[in-house]
Amino acid sequence: MFTDDAGKGGMTADSPGNSAHSNRRTGGDLVQLITPGGVRVSHPAFDSWLQDVGDEQLAALYEDMVAIRRIDAEATALQRQGELALWPPLLGQEASQIGSARALRQDDFVFPSYRDNGVAYCRGVKPADLVKAWRGNALAGWDPYTVNVATQQIIIGAQSLHATGYAMGIQNDGADSVAVAYFGDGATSEGDVNEAMVFAASFQAPVVFFCQNNHWAISEPVLLQSHIQIADRASGFGIPSMRVDGNDVLAVMAATRIAIDRARHGGGPTFIEAVTYRMGPHTTADDPTRYRDANELEDWAAKDPIARLKTLLDRQGLLTEELEAAVAAKADAVAKELRSGTINMPEPQPLDIFKHVYSTPNSSLERQQDHYTRYLATFGDPAAAVSEEGAR
Repeated sequence: MFTDDAGKGGMTADSPGNSAHSNRRTGGDLVQLITPGGVRVSHPAFDSWLQDVGDEQLAALYEDMVAIRRIDAEATALQRQGELALWPPLLGQEASQIGSARALRQDDFVFPSYRDNGVAYCRGVKPADLVKAWRGNALAGWDPYTVNVATQQIIIGAQSLHATGYAMGIQNDGADSVAVAYFGDGATSEGDVNEAMVFAASFQAPVVFFCQNNHWAISEPVLLQSHIQIADRASGFGIPSMRVDGNDVLAVMAATRIAIDRARHGGGPTFIEAVTYRMGPHTTADDPTRYRDANELEDWAAKDPIARLKTLLDRQGLLTEELEAAVAAKADAVAKELRSGTINMPEPQPLDIFKHVYSTPNSSLERQQDHYTRYLATFGDPAAAVSEEGAR
């Protein structure tokens, strides 16, 4: 079933890989498998990609979404308490991130934006590592090659080029893994994303472009930057696209599996537009009440992705007291781990700035490090020198 943003009946499409037929912003062709009321809607073109998702898997997806929302809330609180310099909330986008991340294979490589902490969580990044850069303790929170997730990209859309280049490397290696680039609706107006799609289409690279259309590029509404559905932009590059309800974890998972399978078997790139909503601020430095109508937020709150899946579980008799207790315990545990890891995070040392700049020895960097070491020595104890410098 294809529906519009409000969950009303819309047009039908010929296949999952087709984008919308209309060039107008009608809101049609939105794939939805769980309605906002928690009703499972059958669709043969997508249901076949979810045959392995039984009761246990549904419960696991629910736990993931609740856990990452709790991490998000805890990180926001830590920022308000002065423990983090900044935090980009993902409130409302849990289904887009969890549904897509759980469709990936371990050897697939993810290129995330700064908001994709749910994806990183699913790939095995520790809660405290999600905030390491936001606390100013490191340039990146994790080693990309231990979890197959690149460091989060702040420059809007740049990760799409990185993903495409990596995918072309996969081709050269003769492997069947896939690269996935995550970005928001605002990034589709950037040159990097468009250039990445040119290369991906030209070389039929095994890359998935996953756009979370959360309706706001900071304070700029999506209607201003795109007068057609964002998924339709991909067709100009010769890239097939899908437009799914981004608050529907099953629709997102099915679409991602379709795109991954296509890329894995030589079908080239796919563009997915997951239509969701940023219920919180762009970052903790933003005040969305200055540019967003409160009624809009209320409308989207009624389509909450976690409440939707919870209602489905309840309808199917799966929302037991035991499940709710286990999910709550998991959320409490990850929140505790995040808070403890943040507050007790070791402070970086003066010479740490020279670590991980180059993978092999570099004479220029070594010379700079030597000069800085001798400068710190003029203060006596380098650690004390840092404290003295920080006090100035």
